Amino acid sequence: MAISSPGLGSNLDINSIVSQLMQIEQRPLTILATKEASYQAQLTAYGTLKGVLSSFQTSVQGLSDATKFTAIKATSSDTTIVSASATSIASAGNYSLNVSKLAQSQKLLAAGQNDLTTSIGAGTSTTLTFDFGAVSGGTFTAYNSTTGTGGTYAGSTFTSNGSGIKTVTIDSTNNSLSGIRDAINSANIGVKASIINDGGTSPYRLVLSADAAGKDNSLKISVSGDASISSLLSQDPAGTQNLHETITAQNTEMTVDGVFVSKQSVNVSDVIPGVTLTALKIGTATLSVARDTASVRSAIDGFVKAYNDASKALKDVSAYNPDTKEAAILQGDSTVRTIRNQLRSILNTPLAGGSALTTLSNVGVSFQKDGTLAVDSAKLQTAIDNNFSDIAGVFSAIGKASDSLVSYSGSTASTKAGSYALNVSQLASRGNITGSAVAGLTITQASNDGMDVTIDGVSASLTLAAGTYTAATLAAEVQSKINGASAFSGAGISVAVIQTGGILSITSNRYGSASNVSVGGTGAVNLLGAAPVGTVGVDVAGTINGAAAAGSGQYLTGAVGNAADGLKMLVTGGATGSRGTVNYYQGYAYQLNNWLTNLLDSKGALSSRTDGINRSIKDIGTQQAAISRRLTDIEARYRKEFTALDTLIGSMTQTSNFLTQQLANLPKIA
Repeated sequence: MAISSPGLGSNLDINSIVSQLMQIEQRPLTILATKEASYQAQLTAYGTLKGVLSSFQTSVQGLSDATKFTAIKATSSDTTIVSASATSIASAGNYSLNVSKLAQSQKLLAAGQNDLTTSIGAGTSTTLTFDFGAVSGGTFTAYNSTTGTGGTYAGSTFTSNGSGIKTVTIDSTNNSLSGIRDAINSANIGVKASIINDGGTSPYRLVLSADAAGKDNSLKISVSGDASISSLLSQDPAGTQNLHETITAQNTEMTVDGVFVSKQSVNVSDVIPGVTLTALKIGTATLSVARDTASVRSAIDGFVKAYNDASKALKDVSAYNPDTKEAAILQGDSTVRTIRNQLRSILNTPLAGGSALTTLSNVGVSFQKDGTLAVDSAKLQTAIDNNFSDIAGVFSAIGKASDSLVSYSGSTASTKAGSYALNVSQLASRGNITGSAVAGLTITQASNDGMDVTIDGVSASLTLAAGTYTAATLAAEVQSKINGASAFSGAGISVAVIQTGGILSITSNRYGSASNVSVGGTGAVNLLGAAPVGTVGVDVAGTINGAAAAGSGQYLTGAVGNAADGLKMLVTGGATGSRGTVNYYQGYAYQLNNWLTNLLDSKGALSSRTDGINRSIKDIGTQQAAISRRLTDIEARYRKEFTALDTLIGSMTQTSNFLTQQLANLPKIA
């Protein structure tokens, strides 16, 4: 920047002249600044629009969930007696309920001790073995809290429920009453231990309670080791009982429309399909199961509001006001225009898939003159009354099979809406091993009590409890040991063990080619004979839309490249051959969610547009910097030129003044 100065040799105002000239020179900068402000305003508008569309996507993502439109509501006439909930598979109906018993857990009370910390017994390593099962037969003498007697069985039998035997070790480090309590609780075996003070001479008493309610979860406790611990805790309902049963394990008992029901929990979920009942107290109530039309209406209203909010935002950033003759910042913008056109195109295109409902207007949703959506309640009610099961397909991605043993499990972005034929050539099966001879019913410790079991690729070594069994109780013992092993339960693996004519059969509960069972160890021949037959499971096989589908367990998935690519169906049974059709719908909310995902992606149309604007702003900055540098040079040149002019004028003025003075001094001629 040149040094600013007024005229040095004259009255020439150099600053004013240069300033006025520079204002003219700076006009390109002003034009660029105006352009930059416009671009910045466009960026702000696009940012606002992107936020609104993101909110719109959040709304339609929720509406893409078919359960929003298939909700069933269960209502109890007395929620203090029975509460209820329902899933979409429940059928409408009314039921009479009568609750006569509530499920409860068994509680056992030990003899009193003088304090919490004194050692019980000699500290010999002792194993507490807990088994869970049902007590039947014989007689039961109720516990008398006044005399401290009773709570025992006579002539009863105990049958293990097969859930698995659990063990706890007691030794010199934990053989006090509090130590035993803590050891049981830390073992997480399904039994809780606590201590109460009854105020007596030996007031501290251990209380044991099974976590699981129900009559099949009574406790049998075997003690191996210290005699004093055994005298305190041994509990065999069919034999020695050193604990008092203060609360008897029992099932929830109720009638549903006069049909007797007995369940181990107060939560009853397998009596009325799709309905879970929770018994809360004894009494009667009625249950109504009906379509949750309020939830459906709310979901559709939410869809309409979400669309209208997004539509308004698009309009606000691109509108023209004829009264004020002012245009919004993105008025005429091609990207906004394309977004609006695509949005309306999606909602105006009928759905494929063969549903009775193929347009929004079929469920009472239509465009108004101002471009907004509105709901016609009467039309919506007609759809609810006549085509309730089809409403989900208007909004969500969902499949419906004509075969009741085939159900929709999922799809991918590659799946096309349509109606597809399903053919099953092979049903899925489970891995199994079946004995070649009747099982030996006597298990001898360290002789034939060992099992090396591999199920679905996971292995564990197990030990059966020594004793003499029936075929049924031996099957229960084998199932209990396998299902109770942490290696299996931790991997979600379980088996079913049955006996037929004394021959044992062990079947994995997993379907498919990864399902298999093998048994070795010292007890294998005794249990299964010398040549048991093992069968590996197979995957379901078949075609969807005429192309070989991928089978995994009971799931068939449409072939890559086919219109049904990624369509995943669960085949739970039935026969081989044609299994009808699968109609797959991609509702409007689902389509909008996919469209918005692409639109809002970092490589989508909005990002491309804002990236272009940012490049333009950067270019303007480059131009501004170049012009600023040029203006600096121009100003310096102007100052140099006008300073020289000023000097010249000053010099000429001095010369003029000198000449004037000299002429004035010349002698005058008469």
